[in-house]
Amino acid sequence: MNNLVLRSITGLIFVSSIIFPVLFSIEATLVVFTIYFILGIIEFYRLFESGERFGVNWETSAFFATLIYGLSIGVALGWIPKWSLMAIPCLVFLLFLLELWRKTRQPLNNMAINIFGIVYLVIPFTLIAILCNQSHSGLPLVLGMFILIWINDSFAYLSGRLIGKHKMIERVSPKKTWEGAIGGFLFTLLVGALIAYFDEQEFIFWIISAILISPLSVVGDLLESLIKRDLNIKDSGNILPGHGGILDRFDATIFVAPFYFFWIFIYSFVL
Repeated sequence: MNNLVLRSITGLIFVSSIIFPVLFSIEATLVVFTIYFILGIIEFYRLFESGERFGVNWETSAFFATLIYGLSIGVALGWIPKWSLMAIPCLVFLLFLLELWRKTRQPLNNMAINIFGIVYLVIPFTLIAILCNQSHSGLPLVLGMFILIWINDSFAYLSGRLIGKHKMIERVSPKKTWEGAIGGFLFTLLVGALIAYFDEQEFIFWIISAILISPLSVVGDLLESLIKRDLNIKDSGNILPGHGGILDRFDATIFVAPFYFFWIFIYSFVL
């Protein structure tokens, strides 16, 4: 019971930290997501800072990843000139170059992890920041994405607890079931239909968004579970009491964001 109360309080604070800035201003939203990115990228690289297989210097890796994130955001939002993107490959190669002076057993593994961190976190959070800057007649696009992800996660968990019997990928996530995934999908589709009902101009958009986001959320969760299982850890961190780390809360979002962004592009310029 105490753990449930703790999870509920932490979850409420986390959800509020996203909803209120999105409704308040673009600037506040960007600040919040930048803070989450910085915490997330530090948490990610710290997972690989020691051991026989990896020896990533999390301070250096997080610093370079944050620079790349800053450049990407600046160009995407028109704050700095587009030619600034030319610095990103240079930063990546400088990050590789540092392995020459570090006496680690697996330099190639470290370089691969550095690239993985950039792809896994910098790209999705950059796309989320771009979505924050998008105007919309109804529900803000980025908030709609989070609502559908939260609904899917919540009802997939409840459905799995109540009627879950058939495991999805037991070696990766022993508790995830097909019944839970189906329950999450149906409730996400229902909420997507409700959003579409009140936002008549974007009816097709929200229905298809719900259809896309639900399975992608599950895959994102499974991908992070695969990483944690390979590292033999339960949570990515402990910054969120009862919920684990930043990556544990953004696992679905990280995977959903690129596909959701691509769907918005198709809807805006093709349909």
